[in-house]
Amino acid sequence: MVAIVDSGSTKSDWVILDDFKKVFLKTETIGFNPNFINRELIAPEIQKNSNLISVKNSITKVFFYGSGCGVEKNRKTIEAELKKVFDKSEIVVKEDLMAAAYAAYKGKPAIVCILGTGSNSCYFDGENLKIELPSLGFLIGDEGSGSAIGKQLVRRYFMKKLPADLHNEFEADYNLTIEDALKHMYHAPRPNAYLADFNKFVVERKDHPYFVNMVFEEMKSFFEYQVMPYQEAHDAEINFIGSIAYYYENILRSVAEELNLNVGHVVQKPIESLVDYHIKYIL
Repeated sequence: MVAIVDSGSTKSDWVILDDFKKVFLKTETIGFNPNFINRELIAPEIQKNSNLISVKNSITKVFFYGSGCGVEKNRKTIEAELKKVFDKSEIVVKEDLMAAAYAAYKGKPAIVCILGTGSNSCYFDGENLKIELPSLGFLIGDEGSGSAIGKQLVRRYFMKKLPADLHNEFEADYNLTIEDALKHMYHAPRPNAYLADFNKFVVERKDHPYFVNMVFEEMKSFFEYQVMPYQEAHDAEINFIGSIAYYYENILRSVAEELNLNVGHVVQKPIESLVDYHIKYIL
């Protein structure tokens, strides 16, 4: 059996293929971004999943694609922790951009972008991945992401910048105090996922003119910082992976049109396309 994992900062999608390259099992765990999660929690979190534990001894190879795995130190951390559970398996750890490139590949070169809890971009020609820009994380990067939009919402709420109707609805839904917000942002694990969770409020009201404008500006910032620097930006198709791109697709396309950029397809969950790519090209 082979395990294919697409791991973001919020959750991980797992697909287990049997020896005939057929889907045997689909399941989820929390996300394992080594920049935010204590490494000691990784193996225990996997072991909580009874479906994975029931087949772990039959898995011969694990392909793990994760956010935060763009640096060697983090890849080694994930590999070591996975090995504690899948001790009979060969472990392959790569960054989430590689999974996005595989999932978005339709036979021609493209710029591939991730818009989920965090954000990132690359250029993929079908064989080689070109990354010209660093991932700066949710504190000073991640433009257009769930954490960035959530940060904007929380900031505008506390600074009384929201229109009265949105302010009152947010207050009623969350009853959020500054003490609770600061505790989660500075003293709790996975603060980026905490901020991204506020997107539920925005998504439910994404046609509100105030949020249309707020998200438009955030997406414009994403294109300016993470797409426009690529020399291929105005020639190549730009494809998107992730729930944020999916939820705000109309706004995303409006921004691209204003900037004379060509958005191709938007995929909410890349795991199925990622599995197809492995079956076709890797296994």
